[in-house]
Amino acid sequence: MLHRALRLLRTYHQMSQTDLAKRLGISSSYLSEIEKGETKVASLDLLNRYSETFKMPVSSILLFSEQVEQGTRSGAKLRIASAEKIIRLLEWIEGQQDVHAQA
Repeated sequence: MLHRALRLLRTYHQMSQTDLAKRLGISSSYLSEIEKGETKVASLDLLNRYSETFKMPVSSILLFSEQVEQGTRSGAKLRIASAEKIIRLLEWIEGQQDVHAQA
């Protein structure tokens, strides 16, 4: 889920991949691969750059990427469920922005 959280963080701040890639000091294609979540994974160094760019702690970014493992505490399951709902809300907002941009 980290790739989804990073993509949504970018779109929430209405930044293009090109603009964010420049700020992070990486190529647009590398950022695209990270956001797709298929081949590349964000390093801790890159997460720190996200943290600086969006002025939020890495721990808050990672909250969106937590995955429920068997045997986790019930409190952790609640945090994960909350994070998933927040991600869905941000995806909805992203879709609304796309609709307005096309109009």
